[in-house]
Amino acid sequence: MNKSTEINSVAEPVSTRRSFLKNLGFAAASLTSLPLISGALNKVQAADFYYGSTPSTNILTRRSKSLSIRQFAAMIQYSLSIPSQTPNADERLYNGKIASFSKGLPHNDLGEVDLAAYDRLLTAISSGRHSDYEAIPMGGSVKLANPQAALAYQFEGGDAHSYACPQFYSLSSEQLAGEMVEMYWHALALDVPFSQYGQEPQTVAAINDLKRFKNYGNVNAGNLFRVGLPGDTTGPLISQFLWRDVPCGPFNLQQRYKVPVAGNLHMTNYDQWLAIQRGAPAATTTAFDSTNRYMRNAHDLAEWVHKDFTFQAFQNAALILMGLNAQRDTHPYANSASQAGFITFGAPHILDMISRAAYAALKAAWHQKWHVHRSLRPEVLAGRVHNHVRGAANYPLHTGLLNSAGAQQIFSRFGTYLLPQVYPEGSPTHPSYPSGHATIAGACATVLKAFFNEAFSLNNNVMVSEDGLSLLPYNGANLTVGTELNKLAGNIAIARDYAGVHYRQDAIQGLLLGEKVALNLISESKLLLNEGNLTTFTLTKFDGQTVNF
Repeated sequence: MNKSTEINSVAEPVSTRRSFLKNLGFAAASLTSLPLISGALNKVQAADFYYGSTPSTNILTRRSKSLSIRQFAAMIQYSLSIPSQTPNADERLYNGKIASFSKGLPHNDLGEVDLAAYDRLLTAISSGRHSDYEAIPMGGSVKLANPQAALAYQFEGGDAHSYACPQFYSLSSEQLAGEMVEMYWHALALDVPFSQYGQEPQTVAAINDLKRFKNYGNVNAGNLFRVGLPGDTTGPLISQFLWRDVPCGPFNLQQRYKVPVAGNLHMTNYDQWLAIQRGAPAATTTAFDSTNRYMRNAHDLAEWVHKDFTFQAFQNAALILMGLNAQRDTHPYANSASQAGFITFGAPHILDMISRAAYAALKAAWHQKWHVHRSLRPEVLAGRVHNHVRGAANYPLHTGLLNSAGAQQIFSRFGTYLLPQVYPEGSPTHPSYPSGHATIAGACATVLKAFFNEAFSLNNNVMVSEDGLSLLPYNGANLTVGTELNKLAGNIAIARDYAGVHYRQDAIQGLLLGEKVALNLISESKLLLNEGNLTTFTLTKFDGQTVNF
């Protein structure tokens, strides 16, 4: 059987993952919504124990209560509704798998995957057996990026398989065409200072070209290359949390970073592009500026998300916010006469939740990437454009993409229609949708909004000089914690688009997926707190809705 017809056949479907709870004596209950985790705290909660003359009794009671909390949390997650997974039809529609992820496998001279190798990939995804993954034929020395992580369990908050993303845009759609045109303009405008958007020819041309597409009808100088979260069009494009000094214990971290020199781009040569699709290591290297700079353009930000660790931007933001004493006044110790938060509702709690949310978000993203959507990367779609236009192949590409000014400018500048890459190796060797960086960003920003006062006004705000060598006073519209956290999430998500490795849809849906993961995780975490009944988390979601739990 052709495994491409088994898109939703995975090693352990959600129903199988839930069955282990039945072995504990649980059956599906009528619980259908996450807020019930909070509402059930009066039934099961953590507690302190005074160990007096009968310590064994108290220890046993504590152990029993710990077990009941774990079982109760598992039952809540088990009882939540299971979302439908909705891959698009491209994998089944195109026999050559021209719209599916295949980087690192053997490819022909058009960059089309060897079908036998692709079928072995699907066999491994379907079985989940390590031996089947080891049997996947590889085209070169570069390995696939951790496909078995899509099967990892998540025992805090929702399981990774209990979330869903909407369909990825089909290869022939106008929506994907518009997003690919935006990718071309990202590459063309990489070195334009953010402060010059809409005021110089390159970004003016980008706006005019993108407006031809329905999903970009409202693009203008104020929202160009921004994600569009509430408040992220207020003030500078870069969040204050990526410019301000970060208090790191006994020293401050100045956020001036190593950045590429202007015009330093990769994979515009067809032979190099093809070799990398086949799994060859990068043949070029990044040329770096000799001077560290504050981030002032898309090129700088794209390189930053090349080397950052998973939740780095949000750890920095938390440290900045704790230094400003911007915590919410709704936690149990805000007005306490005798207690202060530390292990709970202090720095260890906040920093731990950021890392936990980031890890849970990655698991959820990896399930979507490998087991549901398997979408092609932008560098591959550009390869399809190149081979179609030069007559080497005939692909079902939207005319808006083929006739775009962005595509023509790329060809005029580089001699191919390939998408210039900020990273010598191009995209990672895992599918495009959704973006892992974006999913982490959505989760971590949500955690920070739960702990910090979104209405807190930031003072002494800054903007960057156009050479990136200094920070200047910003005296424009009021900037708040909530809007700047949204902006930070958008910056980190779309920075991978600037690099050429993700589409806008990857960024937006990744942010929304991460938000869902974090809301579930934070809500369940109250079960572990002795202060749980005294705690209400309040935050504003990316859609502008305020939630309390």
